[in-house]
Amino acid sequence: MDYRNVRAWQPNLPGVTEVFHAHITDHVYPMHTHESWTLLIVDDGVIQYDLHRREHGASGNLVTILPPDVPHNGRSAIPAGFRKRVIYLDTSQLGEALIGVAVDQPEMRDSMLRYRIHQLHQTLGKTGEEFEAESRLALVTERIAWHLNRQPVDPPPERPSVTAYKLRDLLDARIREKFTLQELAGELHVHPAHLVRAFGRKFGITPHQYLIGRRVDMARKLLLQGMAPPAVAVAVGFYDQAHLTRHFKRVLGISPGRFARSGDGLARQQ
Repeated sequence: MDYRNVRAWQPNLPGVTEVFHAHITDHVYPMHTHESWTLLIVDDGVIQYDLHRREHGASGNLVTILPPDVPHNGRSAIPAGFRKRVIYLDTSQLGEALIGVAVDQPEMRDSMLRYRIHQLHQTLGKTGEEFEAESRLALVTERIAWHLNRQPVDPPPERPSVTAYKLRDLLDARIREKFTLQELAGELHVHPAHLVRAFGRKFGITPHQYLIGRRVDMARKLLLQGMAPPAVAVAVGFYDQAHLTRHFKRVLGISPGRFARSGDGLARQQ
C-alpha cells in the first residue's frame, strides 16, 4: 500500500468517528471487525470482500454499508488497485435492528445517496463547516435507514412548510451563534433530516445556504462601515477570517478586503 495516498482524520462532527481516504494497490485486508458502521464509496477500481462468509463486490456505482462487529476482509479485484473513501459512523447513527439486513444486503445502488456521501466528504475536509456537515450527514443516514428498513424515519408531525418557517425563525434569531442541527431539531421536535428536507422544499436552499447568505449580507454592511475583516468574521458568526473569505468570495466573487476598499475612490471624491 502506498501510504502517500492515505489520509485519515477525526472530524469535529458527532456521529462520525473517522474519515479515511486511500488508494490501495497490493494490500489485502485480513478478516477484521469495526466497532462502527463502515460507509464506503469507491472512486476507482473494484473491491472484493467477504462479509459473514458471503462474497461481495464494491464498485463506483454502489454504496456499501458494513455493520459493526461483523467480520469482513478486502482486496482489489484488478491489478491497478482501487481508490476508496470511507466514513466510520458510530452506532448512534444507525440502530442495532438494522445490522441483520445490512449483513444480507450491504450494497445499495442509489446515485442520489452516493452523491450526498460525496458532498459530505467534501464538507468534512473544511474547517468551520460543521453545521453543513451535520445537515448532510442527517440526509445520508436517513436514506441509508430507508434502504435498510424501507420505512420513513420519524414521520413529520406537522406540515413541512410550518417546520420550514419555524426553522427560518430560529436561524434568524441565532444568526451570530454557534449551534448544531441536532439542537434545532430537538427544539422543533422533528428528525434532523426532516428539517433539512422541509426547509429545502419551501425555500429552495438548504438551511446552511440560508445561514451563510445571511451572514455574508451582514458582513457586507459591517465591512462598508469600516470594521476589519477579522472582527467582521467573529461578529457575524464565521469560524475565522479564512472561513469568512471562503464564503464571501463564493457568494460575491470578491474577497472581503477588496469589497471593503472598492468604494475608496468615491469616498475621496465626496
